[in-house]
Amino acid sequence: MLYLVPTPIGNLKDFTFRAVETLQAVDFILCEDTRTSSKLLQHYQIQKPLTPFHQHNEHKIVEHLVQQLMAGKNIALITDAGTPGISDPAFLLVRACKAAGVTVTSLPGATAFVPALVNSGLPTNRFIFEGFIPFKKGKKTLMDALANEERTMIFYESPMRLVKTLELFKATFGADRKAAVSRELTKMFEENITDTLDNLILHFTAKQVKGEIVIVVAGKE
Repeated sequence: MLYLVPTPIGNLKDFTFRAVETLQAVDFILCEDTRTSSKLLQHYQIQKPLTPFHQHNEHKIVEHLVQQLMAGKNIALITDAGTPGISDPAFLLVRACKAAGVTVTSLPGATAFVPALVNSGLPTNRFIFEGFIPFKKGKKTLMDALANEERTMIFYESPMRLVKTLELFKATFGADRKAAVSRELTKMFEENITDTLDNLILHFTAKQVKGEIVIVVAGKE
């Protein structure tokens, strides 16, 4: 069986009892970065072999992993932070497992966009998740498609591109569109701020930005 196990997005206490039990029971664990995952496993005294699984090697080893699963191995897949498959590797392996008849179990757990959305004060009844915006190719096409979107929109972004992305949103949705920025979620210096895009740009231009970021943008009224 393949287990998809969400990991804490910051605070190590945000890890379920079931997640710990699952990682202790499998034959080995797939992870993005063995150095990052080792810290989590050491914290919970989990001693299992770690195998790198990331965007640079997933195409090469998917077939081999499916063969191991079909041979009776139990494997867990974790990422550096959050739920596997949400802007992180997992899709290719899950699809291959489904095609081969291998059972896949996804555990509930931390996902950055959920606390950011519910904390934003923006409508939560209908929303779309877009993940990271393309660097170049496809950016204009995406913005054109979202220009008249009425649902709340959720994006991930890096601290280095935050202000530029907010400026892109301002050009697409207008300076007065309400939005929220959440960064360093679950950590000591967590920040959640909801305002107009114009004011958010002023706020984050005037400070050094660190940490993983979620941007929530109100839909068109």
